[in-house]
Amino acid sequence: MSVYKIIELVGTSDQSWEEAARTAVETASKSLRDLRVAEVAEMDLKFEEGKILFRVKLKVSFKYEGRS
Repeated sequence: MSVYKIIELVGTSDQSWEEAARTAVETASKSLRDLRVAEVAEMDLKFEEGKILFRVKLKVSFKYEGRS
């Protein structure tokens, strides 16, 4: 039997929503083990200094390893 924890991440990109999601997952994978599923919860655009910034909010699950 397994238990999974779900956290929210926000990734950004000046290229696309796909790149924003990839950035969030790749960054999280550097400090979290056993990432399982990423679900897009929200997508939006932010306008900064005349440029568009793609933002994606993800719900990401990973295997929970409690303390013994």
